[in-house]
Amino acid sequence: MSTNLKAIESNYGIRDEYGHLIGGEWVGGASGKTIALLNPATGETLARIQAGNAADVGRAVAAAKAAFPAWSQSSAAERQDLLYEIARRLKARLEEYAVLETLNNGKPIRESLYFDLPNAIGQFELFAGAAYGLHGQTLDFPDAIGIVHREPLGVCAQIIPWNVPLLMMACKIAPALAAGNTVVLKPAETVCLSVLEFFVEMADILPPGVVNVVTGYGADVGEALVTHPDVRKVAFTGSVATARRVIQYASANIVPQTLELGGKSAHIICADADIDAAVESATMSTVLNKGEVCLAGSRLFLHEAIEEEFLEKFRDALGNIRQGDPLDPATQLGAQASTMQMEKIESYLALAIEEGATVFAGGARSADAGLAKGHFVQPTIFTKVANDMRIAQEEIFGPVTTVQSWRDEDEMMARANDTSFGLAGGVWTRDLARAHRIARKLETGTVWINRYYNLKPNMPLGGYKQSGFGREFSHEVLNHYTQTKSVIVNLDEGKLGMFDQ
Repeated sequence: MSTNLKAIESNYGIRDEYGHLIGGEWVGGASGKTIALLNPATGETLARIQAGNAADVGRAVAAAKAAFPAWSQSSAAERQDLLYEIARRLKARLEEYAVLETLNNGKPIRESLYFDLPNAIGQFELFAGAAYGLHGQTLDFPDAIGIVHREPLGVCAQIIPWNVPLLMMACKIAPALAAGNTVVLKPAETVCLSVLEFFVEMADILPPGVVNVVTGYGADVGEALVTHPDVRKVAFTGSVATARRVIQYASANIVPQTLELGGKSAHIICADADIDAAVESATMSTVLNKGEVCLAGSRLFLHEAIEEEFLEKFRDALGNIRQGDPLDPATQLGAQASTMQMEKIESYLALAIEEGATVFAGGARSADAGLAKGHFVQPTIFTKVANDMRIAQEEIFGPVTTVQSWRDEDEMMARANDTSFGLAGGVWTRDLARAHRIARKLETGTVWINRYYNLKPNMPLGGYKQSGFGREFSHEVLNHYTQTKSVIVNLDEGKLGMFDQ
């Protein structure tokens, strides 16, 4: 694949400026202010978006509310056809969407092509079929029939992050639309080019107001959106700190929420593991999407019997990772998504030394002079890490893995679970009983055995503890986008006789 920024701008038509999508139309923001979308690998400005505010949110929610009666009464066939058509269009221009994702986020094009886009397409395909599965139930009684209806909630506020924007958009709007809801979506203000171009293409098939998009800073858009009295459900993916505010905002109108938050997942390597395969998984967990993945197995627990061999192979593997231009198909590690994220990672690299950890590999910005304009970090391994260190407890969200050794399984499990997070985890062993035992003990929403990031369709994904609540990426999420209504039909004729006067 040969691509460059000017060719994509010319062939795909990246706009100089994007408006809000409200009621089926692209409109300017009430504030008149804009925000630059940057290429983190070069510092170039790609486009500008609206700096939205409460007035923009009000218009978007009104449009979603107006569209809800008709959309909620649409047939399963209509909703299925829409979601399949979205998937078809994504497939038809997969390479172009992948380039947009890479340009704005800094992830390697190989990941956009083979991970982000296929999984985003998969969400629309998965929930297209789900439109027919939203049935209630009946309960039979001698004197009555009980009917349980499942109904859409109404206007859903959805807030997505910057690390995998197309996939996050897909996993939010696909189930919401399948269930008959309408949406106001707030993408991240730093990375949303692919999402906006998605809606440019899909605007002609989306009924006006069914999906609305308002861009801007969280403080200006997020609070106004979540506290709006006509919003009936909130879905948020992002940091714990922001989630706390979202929960407080949603409490104003007693609005149900699903929250998918941070992680600090344990990746456990037992003495009998397939070392080479486990090293590959640890490498992938470190560098996939530059480590900007909430599921990352960033706490590596190595059994002391294989620790030395594993670490040498792990360091060699990371040393051979090809870091460079994210649009180069050979690149395996791209640029961190923003200046803010780069500075956060650098602060943790310094903190690790202060806390007494040892730099086993990496530990700094890239030394390649050709990458100096971008946000490039060396893939990093820290050893001699204590579980109470901040680098072992806090989400760094970069290509950084901390290592702890272990001998006793029970003691190791206590450390693995000694975290405020519980999103994912992994275990490597050839012992079937041990694999199941550890998987059951891990206080986390997903456990991968003998292959990390082994994501499969329709498997629920969500967290324990401060990693959030609710499940996405599976039909289970439809429970979060519908509510039930009980209808009881009396079959007995005449009076009860208890209150006969």
